[in-house]
Amino acid sequence: MNEEKTGEGKADGLTETVPMPRKVRQRDWIPSLIWLIPIVAAVIGLSLAVNTWIERGPEITIAFSSGEGLEAGKTKVKYKEVEIGMVQLIKLSEDHSHVLVSVQLKKEAKGFTAADSRFWVVRPRIAGAGVSGLGTLLSGPYIGADAGVSAEKADKFTGLEVPPIITRDASGRQYALHATDIGSLDIGSPVYYRRIKVGQVTAFDLDEDGRGITIRIFVNAPYDKYVGINTRFWHASGFDMQINANGFTLNTQSLATVVLGGLSFQAPEENRGPPAKENTAFVLAVNQAEAFKEEDGEAEIILLNFKQSVRGLTPGAEVSFRGLIIGHVKSVGIEYDPKTQEFSIPVLVEVYPARLGRKFIEERKRSKYTPQQRLQFMINRGLSAQLRIGNFLTGQIYIALDFFPKVTPVKNDVSRNIAGTDASVALLQLPTIPSSADEIQTQVSEIALKLSKVPFDQIGSDLQQSLAMLKQTLDSTGQLAERLNNDVAPEITMAMKDLHKTLNAAERTLSADAPLQQDLRQTLQELARAAASLRILTDYLQRHPESVIRGKREDKQ
Repeated sequence: MNEEKTGEGKADGLTETVPMPRKVRQRDWIPSLIWLIPIVAAVIGLSLAVNTWIERGPEITIAFSSGEGLEAGKTKVKYKEVEIGMVQLIKLSEDHSHVLVSVQLKKEAKGFTAADSRFWVVRPRIAGAGVSGLGTLLSGPYIGADAGVSAEKADKFTGLEVPPIITRDASGRQYALHATDIGSLDIGSPVYYRRIKVGQVTAFDLDEDGRGITIRIFVNAPYDKYVGINTRFWHASGFDMQINANGFTLNTQSLATVVLGGLSFQAPEENRGPPAKENTAFVLAVNQAEAFKEEDGEAEIILLNFKQSVRGLTPGAEVSFRGLIIGHVKSVGIEYDPKTQEFSIPVLVEVYPARLGRKFIEERKRSKYTPQQRLQFMINRGLSAQLRIGNFLTGQIYIALDFFPKVTPVKNDVSRNIAGTDASVALLQLPTIPSSADEIQTQVSEIALKLSKVPFDQIGSDLQQSLAMLKQTLDSTGQLAERLNNDVAPEITMAMKDLHKTLNAAERTLSADAPLQQDLRQTLQELARAAASLRILTDYLQRHPESVIRGKREDKQ
């Protein structure tokens, strides 16, 4: 073979000058390209990890009483429906009293680590503020957040059991209301201004002395400008139903207040005053009338002793003077007098003299007499108290004060102790007179007594005899009428026929063509001619009276 290659080389003449080509195997680059993919992936993953680490926010732990509906890796943390974090881990606390939820916040949510930040679980919920969280029926519960404003930071929080009514980004003002009881209010109950919902109840708590409660409300902007220092607040909860001497009264703000309760506020017309500042305290009245009631000044206690039934008179009943309400009943009791062995009903009433007018108060201030002396002067003029029925339907009774001149005056000092009063204080006392209802009852009793003395049995017996005699008289009258019908009626009929004939004859006699009428006309004509001749004769004798002696003259030719 070598020889053949040499021979060939010699033949070409190139063996010595040109080297023989060598076969070199090409390098395979395919395996190196395969490694490029994981390298790129690793770079991308590293960049993502770095980016995640850079964008990663703080991690916090929230304690909830229950982990219902929460899932690690699925449950989100939202603020204004924007995701700001994710639940990473859920575990029980060491004492098993609550669950600890680890939340990884985003970098832009680092403000939610303020110590006063609030977190709660958003679920479907029905509360005083209404129905909320219906969107979680499909998406599942999530954790709601409200950023705090404190400069202090924290990584552990206690979650709220119910969502807060007002978040910190809400625009408006909070106010405090003091009341004796909560009524039908609850957190979320509406607050109304002229029947428009402008806010809601945010919290309530007992006062330190336990004698009342403090209610916190939030009024949304711009309605908070209508809350002035003279604004009045009152309960508008449920039905405001009153049954008194004025009848039956029913008021309500809206259907929501019937179910959830509510408050209402308003200022006196043109007297709102400057706007109230944040957290200004107001008094919460029981109703609108009580809220707008004018200041009555100092009250006076007056004793009334009744000797009659006071059924229907209860504490709180009205005391009026000629229709003007000047006070109310404070208490109703009963006392026994061993000397007279009689019972009396002492009634203490609280009256406000300021309601009698400004001039009356000014006169009292200028007067040199004591209140007892002034009252005694009015008693001497007949000032007394009387029970009157205010409503026949409900049986409510009120006390009316007026001047009754015929009343015997009494002294207005009290020396005995009255239950519920200080014995050392002399009470003013007014005389009482029986009520009009008692007078009517007495009159009815007297009438009934007089009627009981009437001999109704004897009157009934006499009346029965009279009726029997009347029946006999009527029977006799019937028999007489029957006889008249049988005996007299035919004769009357014949007389009527004769009268009819006479009238017919008279009609024929007086008719125009009757002979009697013609003869009468002729006779009248003759009489007329005779009268004419007599008149001529008379005229002639008047002109020639001598003709009576001489006779009638002959006419000259």
